[in-house]
Amino acid sequence: MGDVLMLRPGERVPVDGVISEGESAIDESMITGEPMPVMKKVGDSVVAGTLNGKGALTFRAIRVGQATMLASIIRMVKEAQASRAPIQELADKISGIFVPVVLTIAILSFAIWLGAGFWLIPLSQAVSMAILSLVSVLVIACPCALGLATPTAIITGVGRGANFGILIKNAGALQKLAEVNAVVVDKTGTLTQGKPSVVEILTMKDGVTKEEVLSCAASLEQKSEHPLAESILTYAQQNNIAFLPAENVSAIEGRGIEGLISGKKYFAGSLRFAVERGMRIAPELGEQVEYFAATPILLMDENEILGCILVADEVKPTAFDAVCKLHELKVMVAMATGDDSHAAQAIARKTGVDEVHARLLPADKQKLVSNLQRKGMVVAMAGDGINDAPALARADVGVAMDHGADIAIESADITLLKGDIGKLEKAIRLSRITMRIVRQNLFWAFAYNVIGIPLAAGFFYPFFGWHLNPAFAGAAMALSSVTVVLNSLRLKAIRV
Repeated sequence: MGDVLMLRPGERVPVDGVISEGESAIDESMITGEPMPVMKKVGDSVVAGTLNGKGALTFRAIRVGQATMLASIIRMVKEAQASRAPIQELADKISGIFVPVVLTIAILSFAIWLGAGFWLIPLSQAVSMAILSLVSVLVIACPCALGLATPTAIITGVGRGANFGILIKNAGALQKLAEVNAVVVDKTGTLTQGKPSVVEILTMKDGVTKEEVLSCAASLEQKSEHPLAESILTYAQQNNIAFLPAENVSAIEGRGIEGLISGKKYFAGSLRFAVERGMRIAPELGEQVEYFAATPILLMDENEILGCILVADEVKPTAFDAVCKLHELKVMVAMATGDDSHAAQAIARKTGVDEVHARLLPADKQKLVSNLQRKGMVVAMAGDGINDAPALARADVGVAMDHGADIAIESADITLLKGDIGKLEKAIRLSRITMRIVRQNLFWAFAYNVIGIPLAAGFFYPFFGWHLNPAFAGAAMALSSVTVVLNSLRLKAIRV
């Protein structure tokens, strides 16, 4: 600690520290989960693992090794994983009781029929019945159906999930997911795209079109190194907007950019920049900024504001539908984010989540999951960042996006391909159907034994003359196993 380190553009921060020289935009999304790079200057802190932008920095190390924030997050993940209790499968419990009970019944049936030979029936007939009963009970009670009841359904369910782009790590996760009644969802990268993009263009002067605002701003931003400039340029290219020649372009530190287009001076920058230039800010602009939870980039000439480009992290197309379908399954949805409350509320309005929890650190997200569990809820956590990993590990079921950080995927029980949150509802529905089939399999396997074992033991023989010989017992046992397998294979045809 105390060493002074130099950080070049594009490098990752090696240790936690405090900047002593230089300025740069730092991508802290792996820690905070938020997409917007954060401008850092002298006196600001930097965190190990975050990514430097285009500026050079000198900083003093204050935490290294296991003391860094990244190491503490990893440590929380391991502790949460170690605290999870293993799931006991219902089939294991039944089988543990089933085998000794069957052996006892087989021995008792042999002894009872053999004893009957001394008092009720001829000894030769009694010996024959005793042996037939012993063998028939052991054959018909072979726990194949019980043994197949769970794994056949689970294997089929996991395979069906893979077809939908839902990767399930283990059977325990599939079983627990069926019980989920609360989902905590990270905002950035899970409900939203995870990167800033243009969400709206506003014209603020009569006769000026949206295309002209975008063209002029993009022409200036071609020479900019600001993190939001790329969003404007990408949007302009996607919409086939013509770029105009810009001259004498220069950045105004912490404010924006200026330059000449067709001999006329234009400015593009923040609200603060506009206010400093004496521009009047229309109240409607503030309402739009708050509604979209966006960062405004104002286009101005020397006299007035011409237009505004709103840049924000857009909601995924499947997010609203996914939340609605979770509600249909009687699942409560809470959003957890490290972003401010205005941005969180804007996303909440667009997605329809039940609860919003903003300005949360990784430990706070983990605490939120624990609080819901203490209320008796079975909680699934869906996220994609390192900052989500402790909560993913603490949750009853952790769900990661496949584009997320490795530690998030490692902490999760289920991974959704293409980062599609819409697959979460399908995963819960699939797990519930799978567990219903498991219960059906166990019921029929158990019912088959409840009916078949007394018949094989000769219980009904004195009353109705019914008895099952070993050959038919073997056929019945095989049929029960086939029935269980066929019932499990129904999962391939059931619409999820």
